[in-house]
Amino acid sequence: MVNFICLFIVSLLLFFLGGWLLPITDPTESVYALTAKEMLEAGDWLSPRIYGDFWFDKPIMFYWELLIAYEIFGVNEFAARFFPAVFATLGLFITYLFGAKLYDKKIGFTAAIILATSLEYWYIAHAVITDMTLLVMFSLTLMTFYLGYRAGNEKFYLPAFAASGVAVLTKGPIGFFLPGLIILIFLAWQDDLKHLRKLFRVKNLLLFAAIISIWYLPMTLIHGSEFLKNFLGVHNFLRATVSEYPKTDVWYYYLLITAIGFFPWTFALIPAIKNFKPFKLDAPEKFLIVWALTVIIFFQMCATKYVTYTLPAMIPLVILMARYFVSRWKIFVRVAAGTLIIYPLILAFVALPLAESNSAKKTAEIISPMIDENT
Repeated sequence: MVNFICLFIVSLLLFFLGGWLLPITDPTESVYALTAKEMLEAGDWLSPRIYGDFWFDKPIMFYWELLIAYEIFGVNEFAARFFPAVFATLGLFITYLFGAKLYDKKIGFTAAIILATSLEYWYIAHAVITDMTLLVMFSLTLMTFYLGYRAGNEKFYLPAFAASGVAVLTKGPIGFFLPGLIILIFLAWQDDLKHLRKLFRVKNLLLFAAIISIWYLPMTLIHGSEFLKNFLGVHNFLRATVSEYPKTDVWYYYLLITAIGFFPWTFALIPAIKNFKPFKLDAPEKFLIVWALTVIIFFQMCATKYVTYTLPAMIPLVILMARYFVSRWKIFVRVAAGTLIIYPLILAFVALPLAESNSAKKTAEIISPMIDENT
């Protein structure tokens, strides 16, 4: 219980504090926030729309989160940033629980703190984007699978397919395909591919289909080929095969992102990796390594690259890193304590001024009263 309370306090300090002060800033945040606002005004919780037109960039899950927050808190910055912070908190709890199940509570707690205080995770916990929701559902898919596999209990596979269904509602087919690829590679390494028959039971597939049909079926019936062409063709297939930003399509992109994203823990990545003996890995280590490397390599192979794409690799990596730090506890405590002081200061004196200078909010407040039906 003490560990849960500590993680909750860390979440309040790092993820929720000051979120209401940060104006919606970059174009991606603006698109999500405005799309949900227009859906709310139209009374339509099914079809994403912006500037009065339907559009099919992302599935519905994150828009539902924004709509619920808008209904509760009103249309404002705190509401827009509320669920990313909630899911960031959930990410800490599931990391702690999974690490504790694999090893012990100290490793689980250490991993959760490393995750909370890593630069990329802290940043995305404030960002009005889909990635934190995807991280949690993606991770729950793999965690419940592995716990079921290790215990020989097929009952775990039903929630695994349910979590994957929500991941598909959050980000699209990648929410099923990539966890499935990770499981496939792990079972191949275990020389246990026959286990796939236990995983892909009819009841598991029916639950998955029922969850994704909540949105994909009515969208297909209402919008037809336009939805399928834009959502699956443009926003999934083309992004994987044609780079939106050719300058970032370089072989070292995600190596650099990983190094920056794990600041200030980056210095521990190499020595933590050196601790491994490739031919003496146990099953949990194999699973964590396959999980992390598959995510990073898969997105490195995709043409379009974004900073946030490899976020799902962070949880297995922090659990592996935690095993390095439990024997170096003083260093861990000092670094963690330093980040708990530094990040709120960065939020107040760096992030807030940058967000305000890059946001058009003040300009919009001046212009809005001048707009009438003839404008």
